[in-house]
Parts: sequence; C-alpha cells; structure tokens
Amino acid sequence: METNIIKGKPVADNITENLIEEVKNLKNDGIDPSLAIVRVGENPDDMSYERGAMNRCGKIGIDVKNIILKSDVSEEDYINAIEDLNKDKSVSGILCLRPLPKHIDENKVKYAIDAEKDVDCFNPINSAKLFEGDTDGYAPCTPEAVMKILKHYNVELSGKRAVVLGRSLIVGKPVSMMLMAQNATVTVCHSKTENLADEAKKADVLIAAIGRAKMVDNSYVKEGATVIDVGINVDECGNLCGDVDTESVLGIANMVTPVPAGVGSVTTSVLAEHVIRACKKQNNI
Repeated sequence: METNIIKGKPVADNITENLIEEVKNLKNDGIDPSLAIVRVGENPDDMSYERGAMNRCGKIGIDVKNIILKSDVSEEDYINAIEDLNKDKSVSGILCLRPLPKHIDENKVKYAIDAEKDVDCFNPINSAKLFEGDTDGYAPCTPEAVMKILKHYNVELSGKRAVVLGRSLIVGKPVSMMLMAQNATVTVCHSKTENLADEAKKADVLIAAIGRAKMVDNSYVKEGATVIDVGINVDECGNLCGDVDTESVLGIANMVTPVPAGVGSVTTSVLAEHVIRACKKQNNI
C-alpha cells in the first residue's frame, strides 16, 4: 500500500483564502478584527507560535496586539492585563499563551478571560459548550485543525473506530468529543492504558497526541488507517518530529500527517477564523 502524506498547507491555504475575503468585507464596513496575544516571559515555544499566529493574521488582514509580560509578573497583574483586554472594544479575540509560569494559577486565570473573546477555549464556558455539542463557543484550535484536515481529505468518520492517544484538555479530550460529534466510535488511551499498541491498532483513524517522540510505530497502526500526528517533539538528533515514527508506518497507513508541515500549519488558520467569528458576533453580524 502506498501511504499518502497529507500536508496541512492546502487546508490552511483554503481557510486563509476565505478569511481574506471576509476581512475585506468587514473593513469595507469600518470593522477591524484584531487579536491580542498575551505572553509571559520568553519561552521559545510560545515565541514560535506567536510568530506563526502573527504571520497568519498578517496575511489575512487581522491586526495583532502583543502583550508581553515579565516572567515574574504577579498573578494579580496578569489577571488585570486580561481584564483590560476584555474591556477594550478594539480587541476581538484574546489568546493566552500557555502553559503559564507555576506561580500563576491557571484555574483562576481561565475564569478571567471573557468567553466571547476566548478564541482558544481557555474559559470553562467554552469547554462546556464543546462538550455539550454547542457550536456557538470556541473549540481549542489544535483539535479543530485535526477535524479540518480529516474533512479536507475526505476521511470518513461516521461509524468508524477512532482511537485518541492522549487525554489532555488541550487536545485529547476535546478532539474525542469532536470525533463523537461526527458519529465516530471513540476510544481514548493514555499512559495507564494496558496493551496500548493493541488498542491503537483497532483504529480506522488514529490521533497521536501523547507527547513522546516517535512512539507510534508500525505496531500501533492497522493497514489502511488514517494517522494524524499532533505531537511536536525533538528527536535524538535535535530535529523536530511528531509522536509518530512516520518511516515505520509508510506502506501500512493509508494517510499520515507529517511533522512539521502537518496539523501545526492549520492551527493558526483556525485561530484566525475564531477571531473573525468573534469580531462578527461582537458587531452583531
């Protein structure tokens, strides 16, 4: 079997093209969508994602405000910064780069962000909407990017068995709910799952979001499966890689996303889409 490497760029380009037109129409009506990115310190991963988001928003025409706080910023000052953005009518969406430093309690902060501006599902109100199947909220951008890739490449989900490796609130749990919403039969596996490879090998669609470099090899993948690699890791040679050992699954999987150039390249397009949706809602459009 020849394995198709399914890249994120065509998906991202398609979303971006549609959003450029939407922004043009909004600006013609005097409305300027904008995103505020809140970063604490100079974590390289945060800065990399911030650059990607700025580039994507720049292509589309979304204004970006960068709120950069010192690494020792107090919890109170962080929350005050969020509340200022909540009140700022020129800000359509707020992205809080996470994880936050240990001295800031995310459980307190997540309630501070206005759910109407929470474009990456930080506020529990948006989490609840996702789990209830209410599409009015904002799902986390990465799981939604996974779903857009599956849709773009016409991967059948209804009645199919999907296995999600990982149970985080950022990827594993939300993507499992989104797969169920498309009538897939979903199994969520994690570090305590017994016979993990055997469970994974039952999947028609395998989502790898476990955070371990190249852990998923050919023993995890059944013939003809679609494999979506959400992991971002660094291998023993210092190269960027995913949770999937791509070389190992070639000739077994029907489709597999690469790392880099896979899910990550779609995530910032989803973020931009959320900003524009938030802007339209705030302007009663």
